[in-house]
Amino acid sequence: MLVTTKEMFEKSMKEGFAIGAFNVNNMEIIQAIVDAAHESQSPVILQASSSAIKYARVNYLMKMVQAAVEEYPEVPIAIHLDHGPDFETAKMCIDSGFTSVMIDGSKYDFEENVALTKKVVDYAHRKGVVVEAELGKLAGIEDDVNVSASDAMYTDPVQAQEFVERTGCDSLAIAIGTSHGAYKFKGEAKLRFDILKEIKQRIPNTPIVLHGASTVIPALVEMCNQYGGDIPGAKGVPDDILHEASISGVSKINVDTDLRLAMTAGIRKVFVEEPNAFDPRKYLTPARDLIKETVKHKMTEVFGSSNKI
Repeated sequence: MLVTTKEMFEKSMKEGFAIGAFNVNNMEIIQAIVDAAHESQSPVILQASSSAIKYARVNYLMKMVQAAVEEYPEVPIAIHLDHGPDFETAKMCIDSGFTSVMIDGSKYDFEENVALTKKVVDYAHRKGVVVEAELGKLAGIEDDVNVSASDAMYTDPVQAQEFVERTGCDSLAIAIGTSHGAYKFKGEAKLRFDILKEIKQRIPNTPIVLHGASTVIPALVEMCNQYGGDIPGAKGVPDDILHEASISGVSKINVDTDLRLAMTAGIRKVFVEEPNAFDPRKYLTPARDLIKETVKHKMTEVFGSSNKI
């Protein structure tokens, strides 16, 4: 069933687990994610960035999501705009049937972020759509998001409380040490759980979101490199840290890089082992299977969302 994230997050906060939000670009990725959700009996968030929408086109995306909803009516599925850059993009997604949107005003100063977020919230709420906002800046590169390490900053808990009170946003993405892309850490991975704890104390009823939270699964990186890739030194957030986040008050954890790695690894393996293969079904099928396996692992072993529908 197609739902907003409101009911999902209420259950996650009450029972202490996180819901995976997985970025989608095409049919195979959507199929893999919802197959994993069905097998895990897990709620799931399908999310598309503005660049993914440009690539796949919004009407195609919505029809594929609707097909997923019809195939697995028992699975709660939300369709979410990831990193909406402006009011116009958020409005387009709301009007197209998205049940949730994120407006990312983190690149602006505090007052500009408040004003932009409030504008989106006012429009979305009139349409029954929920809004995620962001406070703090995550380093890294992913699609249209590009923040240097020197510009990254942790979320201030006092500001977070004021921000939520003034904007009325339904959930808040915070910066506690994660980053976008495949190169999240040079040394030991570490998140500021002290900041998360204080934010939860100040806004206990607001679902917290973790962006830039792919594990950058070593086996997938190794598989990509084994079959001709060149991804040296990639390092993400380990599963045990993400699991700790999921039981410490984080309701939504974003995953994109791991899906890209899974798809690329699956395709590369076929191209190397079967160089005569040119049927897209021949290489997209194992890629889809690898994405499903990756998503199912997240739901059952890391986020704790299996059997929570």
